[in-house]
Amino acid sequence: MESGGFELGTDGPTRILVGVDGSDTSMRAGAYAAGLARRQGAKLIVLYAKPTPATPINAPETAAVVNQNHDEIAADLLKQIEANAPRIGIDVEFVVRDGSPYTALLRLAEERKVDAIVIGASMQAGHKLVGSLASKLVHRATWPVTVVP
Repeated sequence: MESGGFELGTDGPTRILVGVDGSDTSMRAGAYAAGLARRQGAKLIVLYAKPTPATPINAPETAAVVNQNHDEIAADLLKQIEANAPRIGIDVEFVVRDGSPYTALLRLAEERKVDAIVIGASMQAGHKLVGSLASKLVHRATWPVTVVP
């Protein structure tokens, strides 16, 4: 077998997708993904999915408050990215999508041709019974998925 020699920087991921929602575990996942992107020289794509309520919100005022809350979370996440990405030397793209975090992660992963997905573990007790976003991704995604506790 003929060897072409050592290729610097071609063994790891070049595009890493991380889902964040402002929770402690998602922020740890974001920090882990940022460190991985820095060490690998990869681009980091950060997704905030604005979830659709399970039941329709009939009052327009309530819907406006919920939407404003999601916009504030997205703005805070962007502010943190803009403050920290240059400091640690990584290329970051921040994406906000409406809808299911699971669907948004899969679609964005396909669109951006990512090499890996990083997600925080769910802290909700009910997810142990019905399944969490992380477990769905691990079982159904076609990309390597890292779940950060």
